[in-house]
Amino acid sequence: MAGTLVVGFVFVDIKGFALADYVPKGRNLGNIRFIHGGVSRNVAENIANCGMPVMFASLSEDTAIGRDVVRRLQSAGVDVTYMRPVEENGIGTWMVILDENGDVAGQISCPPDRVALETLVMERGEEMIRQCDNIILEIDTSPIIDETVLALAKKYHKPVYTVVGNMSIILLRRDFLADLDCFVCNEIEAARLFECDLTDAVPCEMYEFISKHAPSIGCRSMVVTMGERGAVYYDTEQEKGGIVSAIPTALVDSTGAGDAFLSGLVMGLSRGHTLEQSVRIGTMLASKTIATTESCAPPDHSFLYSF
Repeated sequence: MAGTLVVGFVFVDIKGFALADYVPKGRNLGNIRFIHGGVSRNVAENIANCGMPVMFASLSEDTAIGRDVVRRLQSAGVDVTYMRPVEENGIGTWMVILDENGDVAGQISCPPDRVALETLVMERGEEMIRQCDNIILEIDTSPIIDETVLALAKKYHKPVYTVVGNMSIILLRRDFLADLDCFVCNEIEAARLFECDLTDAVPCEMYEFISKHAPSIGCRSMVVTMGERGAVYYDTEQEKGGIVSAIPTALVDSTGAGDAFLSGLVMGLSRGHTLEQSVRIGTMLASKTIATTESCAPPDHSFLYSF
C-alpha cells in the first residue's frame, strides 16, 4: 500500500496557556510551549501515528528546529523523501493564545516561503502523485500548487481531500471543489463558502442546509464540523448523509482537532469504510487530540482496527 500523500507546510506553534480567566488586554499568567505544528504536518503525523503509510511533500530548514521537525516525523513513520530543505523561511510560525478553557482566544500566523514548495511540486509532483493512493492537499497555500496537484490527481485517478487554510483561494477558485472527493470545513468556513449566516444553526439545521446546497459546489461529498455539537456529512452522489455526535471529552487544547478529524476521515475512506463510519473515525481521533497539549493524537496503531 503506497499510502497517502500530504502536500502542505510545516509550522512551529507557540502556544500560550492561560492559568486563570484570560483578560485580552491584561497580563495573564500561564505556560508557554513550542510545539511542532502546521495543519499538513499535523495530518501527516496523525496518519503515521495510527500505523498508516504516509508521505509528506513540504519544506524544512537546515536549522536545529528544522532538523528536529524532520526527525520527529521520521520517528513517527512519515516518509520524508519529498521534504525539501531551504536556507530560510522553510518553516512558518503560528502564535496562539488559549484561554482558561483551552479555546483559542487569539492567533497570529507567519507563513513560510511558498515559492520553494511550488518548485518542488512542479519538479517532482508527477513522481510522487503517481505512486500514492490518495492525496490530502492544503488548499490556500498557492494556486500554482493547487492547480498542479489537482491536474495530476485527475491524470492518475487519485482521490483528493483538502485541508482548508484561510478559504481565500477556495472563494476565488470555487472550480477547485469539483476536483475533490470530499470537502471538509467547519461551520464558519461553510458560512463563508455559501455566503450566509450559519452561526446559530444546530446540527439538524446544518444537515438540512448542506443536503440542499452541497450539490451546488460540485464535489462528491461534504462534511461540516461543528465542534462539541458534532459533525454533519452529505454524499452528493448517493444523496444521503447524517449527523455524528461529538464524543464528550475533557478539553485541554482545542487546536489540532480539525486536523485530527480530517486525518481520521481520510484513513477511514482509504480503508474502504463508508462516509458515516469515516466521520466517526475522525470524531474519535479529534477527541483524542483535544485531551492533550500536543497538536496531534497520541500514537495508537490499534485505533483503526476497532472499526
